[in-house]
Amino acid sequence: MVTAETIDRIIRFHGDGLPVVSLYSPVDPGARRQDRRARVSSLLHRIRPLARDSELGGEARMSLRTDIERVENALGEEHWPPGSIAIFSCAGRDLYEEVPLPRRVRDRVVVDATPWARPMLAVLDEYHRACVVVADKRSARVWEMYFGLREVGKFAGRMLRKPSYAAGLAEDRARNRADELGRRHYRRVAEALDELFRAGRYDLLIVGGHDHELPQFLEFLTHDLRTRVAGTFGIDPATAPVAEIRARAGAIADRYERDQEHDLVSHVFEKAGSGGLAALGLDDCLRAGTVAAIRTLLAQEGAAVPGVVCDESGWLARSGDVCPLCGKTPRRTPDVIDELVQAVIDEDGSVKHVEAGTKLADRAVAAYLRFPLPPSPPA
Repeated sequence: MVTAETIDRIIRFHGDGLPVVSLYSPVDPGARRQDRRARVSSLLHRIRPLARDSELGGEARMSLRTDIERVENALGEEHWPPGSIAIFSCAGRDLYEEVPLPRRVRDRVVVDATPWARPMLAVLDEYHRACVVVADKRSARVWEMYFGLREVGKFAGRMLRKPSYAAGLAEDRARNRADELGRRHYRRVAEALDELFRAGRYDLLIVGGHDHELPQFLEFLTHDLRTRVAGTFGIDPATAPVAEIRARAGAIADRYERDQEHDLVSHVFEKAGSGGLAALGLDDCLRAGTVAAIRTLLAQEGAAVPGVVCDESGWLARSGDVCPLCGKTPRRTPDVIDELVQAVIDEDGSVKHVEAGTKLADRAVAAYLRFPLPPSPPA
């Protein structure tokens, strides 16, 4: 499971004089294991000379050799799901992380002073990290939901310890005392959630509990937390199995994602229609990708169109025998949309794949732009 701690460790890591290896490789469903090994071995072959470079210190060369061995050993034990794998390694500073990515990224290996995390973050940023809390007046459990469900905390509130405790008290005093303990418990849970969100760990909050108790708990949330609530679901915290919590919370998160996709597509179409910084359709988006003008790309899930790409100039198009920018022969690609996605990531843009049935289905791609596109070349 991809955790916030893992990602935070990677992006904050520095080799302090030792090289850091960042390797990305697709994990295509149905591909033979030996083919995947050959691809990764080819990437490692590019950096092997660095492990013998006399300009690097002995400690750096030894660390890099160990990094290469680590990745080779990982190939022998490969258990990666379809999508891509990102590996970050610096043996001399005790860094080794494998991060499975749910989407395909291109083969790449980089050796630098810090991890090259941009492609990883570009993929992961497409998905919201949700905090799921299931609470009643006596207890609360908190999970992180991000490509799985992981429990991160429990709370137990104080209770009137025995049913007969109220025997010597006025009934209303006992009830008031119980209500006060419940409010303190809710307040404590809400404060803990606020700290988690202030630390930037989560995007969404999903709340479960007894239907008649949920409104009271929500009242204790800060204004910011209330704006992060993606939905609530009724459930008995004392008896609900984790599988049911995962299913109920997952359905809310999926619905939130689809609603957001509808909003994004509607907004980019409105922006383009009013002459704003937006592009609609493959041809304009390919032009925008060629000049690094795309801030955010919206791509229809599953859309694929053949085209050409010039690896020298970055030119992207549906067709062409000569690159108009450098005069070289472009290579043909079965999916120029995927090439566009990778180009946007390389230029520090963001990408959002859209699954919902929206107007984007007819256009395949749309984009928010950083600056206006230059005029189209004459036909």
